[in-house]
Amino acid sequence: MSELKQTPLFPEYEKWGGKTVNFGGWDLPVQFGGIKHEHQITRSKAGLFDVSHMGEIMVQGSESLDYLQEIVTNDVSKLTPKRAQYTFMCYEDGGTVDDFIIYMLDTDKYLLVVNAANTEKDLEWLKDHNDKGVLIENVSPYYVQLALQGPKAEAILQRLTDTDLSQIKFFRFENPVYFHGAEAGAIVSRTGYTGEDGFEIYIDADQGRELWNRIMEAGNDDGLEPIGLGARDTLRFEANLPLYGQELSETISPIEAGMKFAVKVNKGQAFIGKDALKRQIDNGPPRKLVGIEMIDKGIPRTNYQVFAGDKEVGYVTTGTQSPTLNKNIGLALVKTDFAAEGTELFIQVRKRKLKAVVVKTPFYKREQ
Repeated sequence: MSELKQTPLFPEYEKWGGKTVNFGGWDLPVQFGGIKHEHQITRSKAGLFDVSHMGEIMVQGSESLDYLQEIVTNDVSKLTPKRAQYTFMCYEDGGTVDDFIIYMLDTDKYLLVVNAANTEKDLEWLKDHNDKGVLIENVSPYYVQLALQGPKAEAILQRLTDTDLSQIKFFRFENPVYFHGAEAGAIVSRTGYTGEDGFEIYIDADQGRELWNRIMEAGNDDGLEPIGLGARDTLRFEANLPLYGQELSETISPIEAGMKFAVKVNKGQAFIGKDALKRQIDNGPPRKLVGIEMIDKGIPRTNYQVFAGDKEVGYVTTGTQSPTLNKNIGLALVKTDFAAEGTELFIQVRKRKLKAVVVKTPFYKREQ
């Protein structure tokens, strides 16, 4: 068995009581103080996440805009420097290669932040479809990525920089941002994967540990705590943010996953998967991702079968007991005929079929 990869922050986990697991070949903390506790801390105060395992791919060159327009589903021409955009790469049949964020660093220079487990696959896909001669480089080793999330995130981070963070709006970023005592400038974006306000920070790998400790110290009086993968998953799930491999995959399209807003079939250029995605938009997809709430007592777990009466109509992609709502809820990919809000469904939990109902998503939305 190959040795697990570690982020530059790995030595910090033990100091905070982190329990690590193998996550896609990375040795990462699943929890520090307990998943439900960390979930509530992020919702009520602030949490700091090490997400340095994520992949960063730089795309640059005079043809980079035209190239990206042909590769991704969103309209990259809408970006200007210091703006970010959520998008997909798709196969010809509409299935998803990956979902990620594009940061426009400068004219003809873009940073793609991709899912960790997909970094090599994405890099190969990008290079295989590079007919424009753009420069494509995996720059992941050069970055530490931290996510500071929660209602107190801005106040905590502001103590460490003279940059006015309140001026960074949602899906925008500032670059460079200098933190007190740090030599390297950082990219700081108002983005996240929790449903809360907050920032994602990209800084030179050799300064990551120092910044982690400075943020933890700055947030001490506000109850800031480190957060592991377990709470990251429950937080994103409540906010209906998809996880690749569950809500999105090579067999699940962005349209089926309810992410049509990031698929611009009417943009100027054709892109890989456009025809299949347009058919799904025009005719309706055969399946839809829906929220479900359990009526009977039981938790809908990933890959549990979903029935309408005796007919199997889909499966659960993610499910848990919501720490915020204290309800047993899930996301399920079901045949479109059974996707309407209020539809009664049954979840196969071991040997029993338990009653559930289709409900509106997101399950949780923060107060503005």
